[in-house]
Amino acid sequence: MLRVIVGIALVIAWSSCKTKQETGNLESKTVYYLIRHAEKDRSDPTQENPILTHRGKERAQLWARYFDSISLDTVFSTDYWRTKQTAGPTATKKGLPITSYYPKKLVDDEFLWYTKGNRVLIVGHSNTTPMLVNQLLGEERFPDMDDSDNSSLYVVTFQGDEKHVEVRKVDLPQ
Repeated sequence: MLRVIVGIALVIAWSSCKTKQETGNLESKTVYYLIRHAEKDRSDPTQENPILTHRGKERAQLWARYFDSISLDTVFSTDYWRTKQTAGPTATKKGLPITSYYPKKLVDDEFLWYTKGNRVLIVGHSNTTPMLVNQLLGEERFPDMDDSDNSSLYVVTFQGDEKHVEVRKVDLPQ
């Protein structure tokens, strides 16, 4: 709970540093990048909070390279090892903290206000990533991801009253 409070405080502090021009621009562009965690260790089925496999760590580095040329303002991750390990390399390269979130309570009016005009990376799970995309869009458009899908990237863009979503594949070399 303390992490959530600290995370919200960081978002509030950061958003209060926006210039008048940024906050006053009704046509500002907001971009949400949503990914599922990288490949997790499945060797112990009783483990509820597994870490990433070697391939998963490679994918986390791939995400960091992918976001090299993309400006990010905030990185969100659920409070699981696999999601934090996936978000870690990107957050480190960008010099950003990882803000923990609870998926069912992330997207609300306050979140949308705080992230308006920002570029936000959200790392989740096969069931929460599409759920969050649907919440951002305000429609039930995407089903849960296949459990083997670690390469999909949902890009949700808000500009004015327009909402757009694109699904990209970012694959690891075989």
